[in-house]
Amino acid sequence: MNSISRRLLLKLTPLLFWRGSTTSLLAASEPPGPVFGTRFPNLDSLSNGEWWKVLPPKNNPPPSLKVPRDEVVAFALYTHDRGVLKLTAQLFPLMPGEAREVRLELQRNGEWQEAAKAEVVVPGWSAHFRIENWDNTQDVPYRVRHGGEAMFDGLIRRDPVDKEEIVIANMSCNSSRTGGMRPEIVEHLLHHDPDVLFFAGDQTYRETEHTAGWLEFGLQFRDVIRNRPTICTPDDHDIGQGNLWGENGRQSKTRAGADGGYFFPADYVNMVQRQQSWSLPDPYDPTPVERGITVYYTNLRVGGVDFAILEDRKFKSGPDGKIPKMGPRPDHINDPSYDPGSIDVAGLELLGKRQEKFLHEWGQDWSGAEMKVVLSQTAFCGAVHMHGGPKNRLLADLDCNGWPQTPRKRALEEIRRCWAVHLCGDQHLAVVTKQGIEDFGDGPYEFTSPALVNTIYGRWWHPLDEKAGSNPVPGSPHPWTGDFRDGLGNKISMLTYANPPDISDEKQRGDGYGVVRFNKKKRTIRFECWPRFSDAKAGDSGQFPGWPVTVPMAGNDGRKVAGYLPEFTFDGLDNPVVQVIEESSGEILYTVRIQGNRFQPQVYSAGSHTLRAGKDRPDAIEKTGLAATTRDEAGKQTLTV
Repeated sequence: MNSISRRLLLKLTPLLFWRGSTTSLLAASEPPGPVFGTRFPNLDSLSNGEWWKVLPPKNNPPPSLKVPRDEVVAFALYTHDRGVLKLTAQLFPLMPGEAREVRLELQRNGEWQEAAKAEVVVPGWSAHFRIENWDNTQDVPYRVRHGGEAMFDGLIRRDPVDKEEIVIANMSCNSSRTGGMRPEIVEHLLHHDPDVLFFAGDQTYRETEHTAGWLEFGLQFRDVIRNRPTICTPDDHDIGQGNLWGENGRQSKTRAGADGGYFFPADYVNMVQRQQSWSLPDPYDPTPVERGITVYYTNLRVGGVDFAILEDRKFKSGPDGKIPKMGPRPDHINDPSYDPGSIDVAGLELLGKRQEKFLHEWGQDWSGAEMKVVLSQTAFCGAVHMHGGPKNRLLADLDCNGWPQTPRKRALEEIRRCWAVHLCGDQHLAVVTKQGIEDFGDGPYEFTSPALVNTIYGRWWHPLDEKAGSNPVPGSPHPWTGDFRDGLGNKISMLTYANPPDISDEKQRGDGYGVVRFNKKKRTIRFECWPRFSDAKAGDSGQFPGWPVTVPMAGNDGRKVAGYLPEFTFDGLDNPVVQVIEESSGEILYTVRIQGNRFQPQVYSAGSHTLRAGKDRPDAIEKTGLAATTRDEAGKQTLTV
């Protein structure tokens, strides 16, 4: 894509997100007809049409959408990076004749000033603000206003680049079967005071009533969302499906989705993505996929930690019709005689070529970054044995990103190349694994958060032979750690897991959240895993057994070292970005920001290598024909910019 086309698409992105509505953006005196077409006349019905006349379901209803008119601004979420603030305000449904405009006010020098106005987008009742030339060096109070009285306020935090430790909360799977607020989780999150929030998906399970479910989620978490950058990425249940293999946006025949694609209209999918993800930084490549479904994959930098935000469902191939059925469903394999290699069919996609290109380029660009992290909806392996119940064993689950295996390998190689750690959710079971690509332990670490509320489809780690793998974790409180192959044949190393003791007991079903601490000085990552009803103020004893787990940033590349290049001193560069390339294959082994100006590169094969270095990209220095030797024999060299 040329630069002119990219700029045009970025300008059109809000319009693409809003496309297809049958309702004007401005006030409508008459209620509309079916918003999402005659095939789905009741889709999102609690907030569309004559919504004030619609009776909510008697069983487990969402919060009432009929609120006092001074409460119609429900919540707001934001991010800022590269001089751009993006903020989404979510409103309760408005009545005919009410103003369809909201105002963003910022407090500067003790005085409130109107910064922008935005129209309320229907369907979905969200409003979107994009402020350029944003100064991220100071805290700025904000408030979103509608009419004369309705208001929601919060704090746009400065970028904490001076902090030694950057903290992210890792969350997913907020079951709507348990209604009400989440005071114990919010209280604990406020105690941890994360610098950024990551909601990995399934923020709501009210699949055909996303606006009502999204408002419920917002009411539950708005007191922690209002004051910090928030990353929300919708997953399958958010867009109304049991599972999702997006296949570039094609039309799926069923809500089960195993044939690939999206079941509900593109306008509904776009509404969900607009509500949850518009506030992320602009997409890396905003070109929509099939049927005009928008994309949001991008990256966000907070305090020198660079988060790549993936859409790991949108381009993934569906299994139905592409591989033989070997279980009760096209995506469930229970045939113990099957060959995992037989389902690794050529041409299948996981992230898709577009996101693989994004990861490849993101890994080499360290502008404003000291450490890197990849965020996705689900895990890149099948670290689960029991599905839905403690006795329901499943050999292989094609919904996880352990399949297809070849594109999984490509994705993990890109993550490894920049020594990034991987955070995700979806699996309802908290685990820390080390991914294997060719060998056990040669890939990055991965932390899957527990379900916030685990009342839907619990899972357990429980090897069939009930034995630990090779290289078990010394002193672990769990019996089944070590090296295993998942049901798809992938090599994984299980470091810790949080099996729910009793899925019927609210206090024992494994509800919880993750907290991850990135220490920029020590270059370490600390995974914490907290039960929903624990006392976060009591210290590490309140965590799930087996946590915390602390890993080195360099450990995300676990390949066996075959030799070393000379130790280099980079004159004129402090903390440069260094890239090492294997010349025989042309493969980029890694691109990382080092500490200081001295570095001795490790390599994984004999032969010649190329070294490149620069300030934020490896584009200022190049040295070719470097031989791999032992550390002591490698010698020293000085390179000057």
